[in-house]
This record gives sequence, C-alpha cells and structure tokens, in this order.
Amino acid sequence: MLKYAIKRILLMIPTLLAVAVIVFLVLRVVPGDIVELKLTAEGGEVSLEQIEAEKTRLGLNDPLHVQFIKYMSGLPRGDLGISLWTEEPVSAEIAARIGLSFELALLSTILAVIIAFPLGTLSALFRGTILDYIIRILTIGGIAVPSFWLGMLLIMLVLATIGTLPPLGTVSLFADPLVNLQQMIWPAISVGYRYSSVVARMLRSSILEVLSEDYIRTARAKGLYAVSYTHLTLPTKRIV
Repeated sequence: MLKYAIKRILLMIPTLLAVAVIVFLVLRVVPGDIVELKLTAEGGEVSLEQIEAEKTRLGLNDPLHVQFIKYMSGLPRGDLGISLWTEEPVSAEIAARIGLSFELALLSTILAVIIAFPLGTLSALFRGTILDYIIRILTIGGIAVPSFWLGMLLIMLVLATIGTLPPLGTVSLFADPLVNLQQMIWPAISVGYRYSSVVARMLRSSILEVLSEDYIRTARAKGLYAVSYTHLTLPTKRIV
C-alpha cells in the first residue's frame, strides 16, 4: 500500500509539470494582448510606445524561454508569479477567493445530493413511465446546459419576476448568513443542477442494474418483494 501511494505521488510530478507548461504556453501564445486590454479597459487611448514600455516592465518582451525559466523557478518556492491584470501575487489572488469557492462547491454539492437521489431513485423505480421520461429530460438538460449560461438565465428570471437583482458583492457567512445565502444560492443552483443531473443518471443506472440481478429476481419470484418498474406494493410473503 505504501509503495502504491508513493508511486501515485511521484506520478503527480510530471502531471503538474505538464499542467504548468500548458498554462504558461496558453497565456503567452494564444491571440490577444493582456497589456493592451488592461490599458484600454476604461476606453482610454494609449500609444504603442506606452504598450511596449508596459510589456518591458512586466517582462513580456523577454524571450519565451527566459519567461518560462522565471516562471518555473518560482514554483518550487510556492511563487506563482504576479497577476498581469492586478499586478498582485497570484497566491494572494487565490487566497482571497478560495473561501468563496469552497463554500460554493460545498453548497452546490449539498443541493446536487438533495436533488439527485430522489430523482434517480424515482426514475429507476418508475422506469418507462411519464415520470421517468420527465426526469430523464431534466437530467439531460442539466448535462447539456452550461452552468454559466444557466446562471445568466436565473439572474434574468429573478429580475423579470421579482424586479430586483440578487445582492451583489460578497458578505461572509459568519457576518450575515442570510445575505450570504441570498448571494450564493443562485450560483450554487447553477453548478448543483449539472452535478445533480450526472449523479441522478448514474444512480438510475445503478439501481436498474441491481434490480436486474439474479438474487433480486429470485426474491421477487418467491414473493419477498413485489416490486416492479411501474408500481410499488408491499411485500406479499416473508421467507423463513
């Protein structure tokens, strides 16, 4: 077991290196100029000399291999570099957002479990019925619809029905739980809907697989459980 754990940990090293290389190349090679975008974000006009001077200050005019060496040399020390947009340490930017990200992940997971288990179970037990088809349509929609697009639809729905937007900004859960829930419930629904769809379909397949096992068919034939896909009844006979 220890050898297996050490092997898996060692395999993480080339994986992390590959991810670091891909992230570096994507940020440097893809079309677009972050410096020009940042300087003209508020509609201002800047000259090419100003753009080049800013690139030189940020080190973006250095050869690609030099930039890569600087980037990789800081990773073992936990230095993720400086954000090209805010010019703050990337580690500080991550630390400022990791709390909300964890809360969103936890809340969306709870919603996904609450939604997925009854839907998956009902879809399996009432297989082939209208209820099954409705649940399958809902779960397929959850898998097909991107979370960010669903989030925009939810905001538009809230604006159209209530007439006001959800509270903007961020409020700590410990400072005001009610306002925090009002802010986090909509993104949690957007993310949790997709998770619940995946879990519900997996749960449906697992229940149907179990219901088709030999011991289930034997128990049903002996009257221990009179369960069918279209209706549920109480046990008709107890096996001693």
